[in-house]
Amino acid sequence: MSKPVCITADSTCDLPQELLDRFNIKIAPLHVILGEENYLDGVDFHQDMIFERYAKDKTLPRTAAVSPQEFTSFFTPLVEAGYEVVHLDISSDLSATYQNAMIAAAELEGVYPIDTRKLTTGIGQMLLVACKLRDEGKDAATIAQAMEDLIPKVNVSFVIDTLEYMWKGGRCTGVTAFGANLLNLKPCIEMREGKLEVCKKYRGNILKVYEKYITERMSGKKIRPDYFFVTTSNALTPEQEKNLSALIRNIAPIQEIFYTRTGCTVTSHCGPGTLGILFLEE
Repeated sequence: MSKPVCITADSTCDLPQELLDRFNIKIAPLHVILGEENYLDGVDFHQDMIFERYAKDKTLPRTAAVSPQEFTSFFTPLVEAGYEVVHLDISSDLSATYQNAMIAAAELEGVYPIDTRKLTTGIGQMLLVACKLRDEGKDAATIAQAMEDLIPKVNVSFVIDTLEYMWKGGRCTGVTAFGANLLNLKPCIEMREGKLEVCKKYRGNILKVYEKYITERMSGKKIRPDYFFVTTSNALTPEQEKNLSALIRNIAPIQEIFYTRTGCTVTSHCGPGTLGILFLEE
């Protein structure tokens, strides 16, 4: 008889607490570092605090991976309680978190770290599928293999309203940021083989850009209808959510749309006005 399975992830999956509770997912938080202060992502530091601090003194935080020792402390009680663990991490091209999880897992039996090659609720998409398989009684090895097979089907992208945060964080030059703002350009960034790459540039009012981006991103794709994420760095108004939901369902028969916020890692690089749609393709 196979052991029960616990589904876990690092905090860059950006799932809100209500979904973590609903699907029984446990989280290992990354670190958020501001000067000499060290916080835990989503525990004692949240995305709105990034905006507040930046408005005050133009300071952006750094993020640091979960250490091997922290992963050992995270996994060990689950293994000792009789669980096997399927653990999903942010792309190894963006963080050392997956490598550190592998170091910890090597000392334990029945822990399966997965390099999702994704970030934010692209990982969240995979987690919900993993939970469904867990609830169907699949064992950890089967779920882990299903996650590996799912990676190419996870569509992750977002549009950015301003390049100021990327410039301040060293992700683009000041000239690039100035030029984009001068021309009112809104870059669209997508995950390609574990890396972030600019795939298109939009122009104009950001709300109109959202609509065009969503329409173009969804059109012509066979999208799984069960879970669909709209993830933003700022909360949308109820009216905006209603309008976007109508647009999305006009393109594809989506059953459930989750509106979520980016966590500290994505927010600190992309800044306010960022919006992404994240979904699974057939």
